[in-house]
Amino acid sequence: MPKVVQINLENQTITPVTTRYIQRAIRQAEEEQAQCLLIVLDTPGGLVDSTRNIVQAILQSRVCVVVYVAPSGVAHAASAGGFITLSAHIAAMAPGTRIGAMHPVQIGGLPISPDRSPKLPTNNYPNNEEKKETQKTPSTPMTDKMVNDTVAWAKSLAELRGRNADWAERAVKESIVVTEKEALKEGIIDLVAEDVPQLLEKIDGRQVVLPQGTITLHTAGVTETQTIEMWWGERVLAAISNPNVAFMLLIFGFYGIMFEFYSPGWGVAGTLGIICLVMAFFGLAVLPINYVGLLLIALALGLFTAEVFVTSFGALALGGIICLVLGGLMLVDSPVGFTRISFVVLIPVAAATGAITIFLITQIVQAHRKKTFTGSEAMLEAIAVAAGDFSQQQDQYAGTVCIHGEYWNAISRNPVKDNQNVRIRNRDGLTLSVEPESVNHSTAPESS
Repeated sequence: MPKVVQINLENQTITPVTTRYIQRAIRQAEEEQAQCLLIVLDTPGGLVDSTRNIVQAILQSRVCVVVYVAPSGVAHAASAGGFITLSAHIAAMAPGTRIGAMHPVQIGGLPISPDRSPKLPTNNYPNNEEKKETQKTPSTPMTDKMVNDTVAWAKSLAELRGRNADWAERAVKESIVVTEKEALKEGIIDLVAEDVPQLLEKIDGRQVVLPQGTITLHTAGVTETQTIEMWWGERVLAAISNPNVAFMLLIFGFYGIMFEFYSPGWGVAGTLGIICLVMAFFGLAVLPINYVGLLLIALALGLFTAEVFVTSFGALALGGIICLVLGGLMLVDSPVGFTRISFVVLIPVAAATGAITIFLITQIVQAHRKKTFTGSEAMLEAIAVAAGDFSQQQDQYAGTVCIHGEYWNAISRNPVKDNQNVRIRNRDGLTLSVEPESVNHSTAPESS
């Protein structure tokens, strides 16, 4: 019985995790001598380096790789997905799907926007030269270099597979997107299929050129494909690569470290905080990050920390919330359809962080205002009882007082009788300075 191996990329960003997943699937399909590896693709795009590694693995594969853009009505092969589809031995799409928008995006900065200048009528210009000059979009050598390299890559893949190289060039330069019918008409894909069984029926008998030679596919008798799932480690890494998850891990890491600052020693919270930060940095490393957004988030966390140590009456916390929201919005520099940080995640996290900061400040202020119950400070202004009459020594009186079940040496500027209540005004070593309760402190005579 012919065997077909299948993997599913459902609305998944192309990252190093995806690359390892596809490479593992290709190796397994080769080892099991499958008729083909079927990649059911639905992606908003991803990283250029990861896309290049996937394309290289497909081109070097000793088993036929079929890319099928599905499911119907929702799937799209945008950006990186377009390159993967062009590189496949057989490219197919389901009804209601789309492909294109392959313009490159600069990692760590602002997107390199394709030419979106309005196509104005030619009769508005005295001559064509003025028209070209007016509609020209400013560019830099770096952007031109990146776009030209991507165009050459797309055209070479299309020509290698006998597909429309002109469309591939336009998809990069102009970010055009087409439906499955237009893609079939333009010669971008090989066929349109309703579902996987129909796809396997249609590709049966096709000849495919592989590195070891030309083979003929026998897929008509395949009733069920063998699906390769991501193992738990790949699932965890794929989840971390989600911008929302990476952002949450970053904030939880901050919470854990901050908790350790307010508690003695080092505990579970700090350890978990470091683990969350490491996982967050991995996720951010494989995402197209805008460093301005990352700096705004760092500034926000700094403002939240400073609020605890600086009396600003909530101004720093408010500034932290604003910076956190703006930084979260700017954090992911996304190509078309690329996942961004959701408002559903961003707003509650910013509000909760601000609320936690204000709560901590309130607790700290209240703790400072509370009376001290331990140490020498706790004895000040406390009431003690004289254990006998005080004897006069030069210009003061000396004796013993009892407080909290302990006997202390005491001195007073006024006479003290046995069992008389006295208030502790000061402490010098093991000697307390006291004052009889019956004496008005404001009118008491000063010692010379």
